Amino acid sequence: MPDAPLNPAPQPARGALGRFLAAGLLVLADLASKAYLFEYLERRPGASPPGGAEVWFNGHWRVPLLGDFLGLMLSENRGAAWGIGDQFPWLLVGGRCVAVLVLAAMVLRAAVQPPVMRAALVLILAGAVGNLYDNLFRTPPEGHPFGAVRDFIHVYFERWDYHFPTFNVADSCITVGAACLLLAGFLPQRRPAAP
Repeated sequence: MPDAPLNPAPQPARGALGRFLAAGLLVLADLASKAYLFEYLERRPGASPPGGAEVWFNGHWRVPLLGDFLGLMLSENRGAAWGIGDQFPWLLVGGRCVAVLVLAAMVLRAAVQPPVMRAALVLILAGAVGNLYDNLFRTPPEGHPFGAVRDFIHVYFERWDYHFPTFNVADSCITVGAACLLLAGFLPQRRPAAP
């Protein structure tokens, strides 16, 4: 009888559980950061934050973190990236629901994918769930059927006088996940061993 291998292959179910756990932790990080920073930044404007001085930008209270480049600023987005699609809320939120289901199925079956691809799927799933949570469980603004997504990270490029649209942890997960997907496309693919 042949000896059992010293390092048996990981069980697909255990791997999927780990991927969903990682996505869940990222969703918790997104929701906790939104809750904490919105409570912190919704204080009475004019109260000086610890370690910084508040400034006003386009009617928003902004707390600088790294000079003018990086700061915290409250913003609520009823659309997708850059507010696109806010006039089609049912289509936007319906699309997010479908995307979450498709991504969850892909994460479940990702055992045979390269690690970069698995990480990309986990990051994009976590970001989609974090933003969808705001749509489904926050009180909608007047005249809108869904809650707005909470954003708070603000980046300013002084050289070009350009304010990048405010974003959150979920948006960061989606962006990094998309970059990982692109990277996975450039990595050499493993060829199955010849029989």
